[in-house]
Amino acid sequence: MGIADTVVSEIFGRGKDLPKVLTEAIKHELGVSIGEFSEKSGIPVSTLYKILAGERDPNLRTFRKIITTIREIEIGSAEKRRFIAVVCSRGCLDVLDRRKISIGEESFDIREYAVTTMEEAIIAAIQAEREGASALVCAPIVSPTVERIVNIPVATIRPRTSIMLAIELAAKKIC
Repeated sequence: MGIADTVVSEIFGRGKDLPKVLTEAIKHELGVSIGEFSEKSGIPVSTLYKILAGERDPNLRTFRKIITTIREIEIGSAEKRRFIAVVCSRGCLDVLDRRKISIGEESFDIREYAVTTMEEAIIAAIQAEREGASALVCAPIVSPTVERIVNIPVATIRPRTSIMLAIELAAKKIC
């Protein structure tokens, strides 16, 4: 679900306060100023400030412009996403031998997010999405939770050879 869909759902589905929901969407999730939003939407700055302050309810035409502009900004920022976030322990990150990956004509940077707890992994995933990640790679212990929170593709690390090496090491320690 995109930001625009969330705004509509929060306001009409959950009955949340319009000014609060719009302020969160425009300033925090989209990361644009009211002036920038006004310029892109064609809605006067003074009108936006009155709506966000709760002094005025938007008419249907203005609300449509707001939702359309949120979608346009969201699509524009999605096109700028050019990195894949890897959220895992420092030990796992240390074995990464590349900082970029190409698939066909697409090229992505690889950005590391070192964590030590499940809570840090969830926070890092949210941070990566806010910073514009195209996708996210994380450990199997947190991937089901992360998939419910973020709106970008999530891939789960599936260590096969390292598991067998760890089992062999444990067996050697026993013998």
